[in-house]
Amino acid sequence: MADYDDDDNMWDEAGGESPDLEDEEETMAIHQECITAFESKDFIMEPGVFQFLKRFLQAGGSPEKVVEMLSENYTAVAQTVNLLAEWLIQAGVDIKVVQEMVENHLKAMILKHFDPKKADSIFTDEGETPSWLAEMIEFPTWRELFYKLAEDYPDCLMLNFTVKLISDAGYQGEITSVSTACHQIEVFSRVLRTSITSLLEGGEEAVKKNLPEFTKMVCHGEHTYLYSQVLMHILANEPRGGSNIRRLCQELQNGAKDRGLDVTPITLALSGAAAYPRACSALSSMLSRHALNPADISILFNMYSEMNPPPVDLIRVPAFLDLLIEALFRPSSRINPEHKAKYVYVLAYAASVVETYKKGQRKNIDRGELKPTTQALERVQALCAENKSSSELIADVSTLFLNIKFPVIAFGVLKWVDYTVTDTSYFKLNTDHTPLHLVLIDEIVTNHHLLHLKALELLVKLFESQFEELDVLVRLELKKTVLDRMVHLFSKGFVLPVVTYVKNCVDKPDTDISLVRHFVTEILDIIAPPYTPEFVQLFLPLIENKAITGSIRNEDGSDPVSEFIGHCKMTSYI
Repeated sequence: MADYDDDDNMWDEAGGESPDLEDEEETMAIHQECITAFESKDFIMEPGVFQFLKRFLQAGGSPEKVVEMLSENYTAVAQTVNLLAEWLIQAGVDIKVVQEMVENHLKAMILKHFDPKKADSIFTDEGETPSWLAEMIEFPTWRELFYKLAEDYPDCLMLNFTVKLISDAGYQGEITSVSTACHQIEVFSRVLRTSITSLLEGGEEAVKKNLPEFTKMVCHGEHTYLYSQVLMHILANEPRGGSNIRRLCQELQNGAKDRGLDVTPITLALSGAAAYPRACSALSSMLSRHALNPADISILFNMYSEMNPPPVDLIRVPAFLDLLIEALFRPSSRINPEHKAKYVYVLAYAASVVETYKKGQRKNIDRGELKPTTQALERVQALCAENKSSSELIADVSTLFLNIKFPVIAFGVLKWVDYTVTDTSYFKLNTDHTPLHLVLIDEIVTNHHLLHLKALELLVKLFESQFEELDVLVRLELKKTVLDRMVHLFSKGFVLPVVTYVKNCVDKPDTDISLVRHFVTEILDIIAPPYTPEFVQLFLPLIENKAITGSIRNEDGSDPVSEFIGHCKMTSYI
């Protein structure tokens, strides 16, 4: 003890603070910190309560005081919730409903009171991943909560880590809409891979359903767009499935354009435009301004007329092709006659020329279809530009039908028909039962499977038009004519999308049931067993709806409606 006393004297003499006094202040600080925590509501339920208890007792705190403070401030919020939940279940409420009620309220409270700074302190205090966090991400309800919080607080380290934890656990398919994932290369790569796989394996339905979310994720920033496009550009060169990946790349380009983003430099860089600066400059100018001009078109025409032209992929940018189609087939478009042939040639070249590559080097350019495509485009474009009426075009039907077999011309004619028939005066001035422009849609549907969706979109636009300038009966007959075009589209294999649309129309209050009855009658005339379960699931509700089919059924059951229902019963569809 004497030694300690001597040390204290030496410290005092030096004018310093005694160790005992310093220790006493530290102890007081620990006491105050712990007391503040113990006096907070329901602190006994906090995960860190044992650490505080240990510190307080080691600092000489009174056990009795701890018990008193924890007891007085215990309000049992969680236990009361559990008790109320048990009462609800005993009162007859379904356990799933009660669980959902509690979880939704808890989620709302967390969203309202979430503090990112406190959340980040969880990791600094514990030094490792909390066990409760690993348990929470196993449940879809709480994963959704983390996704929402991550959107609201993108700079929260705890939430960023949780998103990565969710990705590591194999749930990356759920986080395509979480912007936080776009800042972590590892997580983003996993999500991108999963999204591309689901789009490719799910077919057209998956693309239609998931593409908007996929586009939103990829277009989150310039870095995510560039990374995704470079990756898919490499995959597009693979012999198996490369064309499907290329289609995704083009869909993303269109999606970026619709969002007002200028991705022209990235698009041109990936197409190898850097090696052809004049062509690159011409394309960049037009794509950036979303408008064609004769000077730039002339540059492309001259370059693609040479013996060793730039790669055809350079002018196969969807946005550029759309501009060419618009310029040539929009009725109000005005192209200088001196340059029209150049526009036609560039579009024909992009649509018909086939290049053969081996080990990255172009070995052959097949221009066999270039001349007939150019000639056909010139003939049909000239007819479309004359703005003839339906009756005046009858003399040119054979020319249109012959040339419409070219896919690029079919696409252009469909655009032209769209602009023509959606003009408010078209059906008012046209007295034909089935105008020639609608017959052209039938011919396009017959020859071009890939244009079925575009044709349906046009028919839907016509069917939903009001046509207020027409008499009610004329309007009804016109819509029946449009439905007949949908039936033709149905007969050519576009079954489910057509039936899905008509089925959805029944739920709309402004749909005339007689039109649906007309559609059902026409479909029953052209179908025969066996039927797929998907078709029956869509069509059977229309058949069983008495308001639709009641008037076309016989008491003896010898009508097509009864036969269809009978077949469904025999095959256990009902």
